[in-house]
Amino acid sequence: MTQVPTHTLNDGQPLPAIGLGTYRLRGADGVRAVASGIDAGYRLLDTAVAYENEAEVGEGIRASGIDRDELVVTTKIRGRDHSADGAVRSVEGSLERLGLDRIDLVLIHWPNPSRDLYVDTWRGLVYLRERGLVGSIGVSNFTPAHLQRIIDETGVTPAVNQVELHPRFAQADLRAEHERLGIRTQSWSPLGARKPPFDEPAIAEAARAYDVTPAQVVLRWHVQLGAVPIPKSATAQRQASNLDVFGFELADAEMAAISALDDPSGRLWGGDPETHEEM
Repeated sequence: MTQVPTHTLNDGQPLPAIGLGTYRLRGADGVRAVASGIDAGYRLLDTAVAYENEAEVGEGIRASGIDRDELVVTTKIRGRDHSADGAVRSVEGSLERLGLDRIDLVLIHWPNPSRDLYVDTWRGLVYLRERGLVGSIGVSNFTPAHLQRIIDETGVTPAVNQVELHPRFAQADLRAEHERLGIRTQSWSPLGARKPPFDEPAIAEAARAYDVTPAQVVLRWHVQLGAVPIPKSATAQRQASNLDVFGFELADAEMAAISALDDPSGRLWGGDPETHEEM
């Protein structure tokens, strides 16, 4: 089983350097996938209200037999629950569906700027953290302007911003802003799921050089950037492979060559945080 190193967040809480994404892992197969991921060594689990699988994630945790305190469980508040009171109701519902008495990390899933309630939602998360129902609080898909606004208006800096990040959409400016503010970057769709860049020479050549898969090269690139990738897989073999990225190190030139694949228009999922509305 792979031992995963951890980062320390700006609130002092630990965060594993790689996590298991659970988008679309539902039903009995979803439960088995979560349990097998934990068995492989994942200690960071990522779900969301919008994924409609919090119950399966909770059941997978219990089926794994792993001590709950070894895990960092993440969920996210969807747009329809924006507001301080809505955040409280959302987290209370997530706790019930997960079957847990606390959630280690809760994120605002999207800023939904046209509703202009993300600052109030953030205040609700601050309250929940103070109550002890939530360990760390953060955001997802926030721009520097969104981040600065919630910090300025509440005095509380997010621990995490989870954003689309992969070699063709490397978000260097946003990552630099995270570094300046002390926010940990998390990477969703870390492999560029719709169009994986595995045939790119920068990735294929590194995979041959280290006798690893192209996916492992890409995930190692995230790790060396200081970002926390959350790849999703339902198969035990691929889960283990995705986790096994701590036995080699990419050279500076290899990191630069992969980063050079970046395209400012390389967003794959069409969700521009300035306009996207997730309800």
